[in-house]
Amino acid sequence: MSDFVIEEGLPYPLGAHWSGKGTNFAVFSANATKVEVCLFDGDRETHRFELPEYTDQVFHGYIAGVGPGTFYGLRVHGPYQPEAGHRFNPNKLLLDPYARAHAGTLTWDPAVFGYKMETGDDTTFDERDSAPFMPKCVVVDPDFDWQAETARHNVHWDETIVYETHVKGFTKKHPDVPEHLRGTYAGFAAPEMIGHLTSLGITSVELLPVHSFINDDYLLKKNLVNYWGYNSIGFFAPDPRYASDVPNSLREFKEMVSKLHGAGLEVILDVVYNHTAEGNELGPTLSFKGIDNASYYRLLPDRRRYYINDTGTGNTVNLSHPRVIQMVMDSLRYWAGHMHIDGFRFDLGTILAREVYGFDEQSGFLKAMDQDPLLATVKLIAEPWDCGPGGYQVGGFPPGWAEWNDKYRDIVRDYWRGEAPPSALAARLLGSADIFGRWGGRRSWASVNFITAHDGFTLNDWASYNDKHNDANGENNKDGNSNNLSWNCGVEGPTDDKDILALRERQKRNMLATLLLSQGTPMLLGGDEFGRTQQGNNNAYCQDSNISWFDWIMGDDAQALLAFTKRVIQLRRDYPILRRSRFLTGAHDAQLDIRDVVWVNANGGEMTSADWENGWQKCFGVVLDGRARKTAIPRRGEDDSVLIILNSYEGEVDFKLPHTTAGPCWSLLLDTTIADGASGERFEFDATYKVPGRSFLLFVGGELA
Repeated sequence: MSDFVIEEGLPYPLGAHWSGKGTNFAVFSANATKVEVCLFDGDRETHRFELPEYTDQVFHGYIAGVGPGTFYGLRVHGPYQPEAGHRFNPNKLLLDPYARAHAGTLTWDPAVFGYKMETGDDTTFDERDSAPFMPKCVVVDPDFDWQAETARHNVHWDETIVYETHVKGFTKKHPDVPEHLRGTYAGFAAPEMIGHLTSLGITSVELLPVHSFINDDYLLKKNLVNYWGYNSIGFFAPDPRYASDVPNSLREFKEMVSKLHGAGLEVILDVVYNHTAEGNELGPTLSFKGIDNASYYRLLPDRRRYYINDTGTGNTVNLSHPRVIQMVMDSLRYWAGHMHIDGFRFDLGTILAREVYGFDEQSGFLKAMDQDPLLATVKLIAEPWDCGPGGYQVGGFPPGWAEWNDKYRDIVRDYWRGEAPPSALAARLLGSADIFGRWGGRRSWASVNFITAHDGFTLNDWASYNDKHNDANGENNKDGNSNNLSWNCGVEGPTDDKDILALRERQKRNMLATLLLSQGTPMLLGGDEFGRTQQGNNNAYCQDSNISWFDWIMGDDAQALLAFTKRVIQLRRDYPILRRSRFLTGAHDAQLDIRDVVWVNANGGEMTSADWENGWQKCFGVVLDGRARKTAIPRRGEDDSVLIILNSYEGEVDFKLPHTTAGPCWSLLLDTTIADGASGERFEFDATYKVPGRSFLLFVGGELA
């Protein structure tokens, strides 16, 4: 031990921080009696140091001679009293909650449990050393040259198009990415992949969880894995399994971000702060449980041996504790500041705003977020539900937040399968002001519109399957949602019937056009742009296989759908009235003598109450007036006006094109009955257009150049 010298160090910042000559270690625990730092050569423990000082509930010490690349873990002493909420066991090597990098993987051995796992009794105490079976933390050199990165674009919300995807699945089968880079951070940033994203026209890549996570034992026993990654154990460390160069996983992640920024793309992370991989009282002791279980987790107040489970995963992170809020805030600031991340999507976001009495739109966490000057500059997206009491909170987050809008998904799906009337769809097309407009100043971008996401059917499967087909998950097809609001167009799954295949392609185009031309923020599921299938699996969380990996060998239909998607995204960019940040209301603007929205029926007249209440009516239109003011200033807008016609009826409808004072005629921009959507034909006002069955049309007021 002569190579190292330990001093008192500082109680901040938390975690392991290299000074250039040594490393300062600081670990919060309100209830521990001693914390030891263990150094490793691979899996062999070489040194053990007790942190000498305890200041403001933080154990700390500085070890001269410990530098970047050093593997370490923690052993924490204290009472083992499950009934009181304490589960300290120094025989268990623990991951530092603030570790910037991890190395190795967890081996599911009985030794990683704090109790004698074989007995099933969590009040017993296990003395086996878990270190040989645990991943290790890594001391890092934080320096990175970001000079190659162009200035971040900070894409405005009304221009944002989110592309949700998975680091590995996106590139694993791409033939033009070098084989050793497929499925990695480096592969994601390969020129071929960035070229696909930029040519598509999206602005922001949203990555499924990249925080270090654990594969569940029950999945490994079935030769499956936690593919999606919603099982975090390290909120500061990028998962090393996605690194082509594991010892330099942190650097590789930064290089990916830098290259995506250089191409003008934002990077948004799907983050899981609501629970951890340690599970309930019968779960392993990997980090938080052994450092300060009573602080990090919500426990039943009268039975502190047990965990509150508002997440459905066994435990719930205690965001009512100031040090736990600090950890989450430190993590977010680290990723936004040091790692240059542009935004976050919060899994089960309602959990983060829970206090002991339930969801609170003025919770400690939301207040902390609201005042933070750095996080005010990034995009914040909530998944506004959890499985606890009062957990469904769509529209309940405060100004500054965007939210996943599942009501949009469900109603759009129902409309295009012929089950929802225009009255149900209208508000969704305009940004769902009825949901998100209750807070003063919220904008239409607060509605993150989606028709598909990682959880559920892909777009192709929505149009190809009535029922889920999850047998590969090993749960007898009992997992996943059975209510998919899908329609197989006449045959379940693959078919050679040309009419059914043509209908499916049209339905995909209808869905994509609706998504990308609605007010609000569209989120496209990666692969939907060319019809990726998961073979009917609507819960592929455990499928690190061809079920989840993108197949980049495209047939004619896939290439046509890709071309169509690019065209619709370009239309959204070219016609700003399709993406106004102010809610369009249909109210008369007396100062400009304009109505920004007019709903029209097939006779060319304005929709009446009888039209809205007509349950069998499936075809209707809407005129969006580009002259409507863009801000509160009474200044006439200069955008083109557009007419959208939607027909979910299977038959053709004669539609009289309405008058507008915004232009001399209508020019057809998009028709989903055409494979690439292209048209350009000109039509006079009052002309009758035969709207094809199950189609979406977009016209612009005036002649095209």
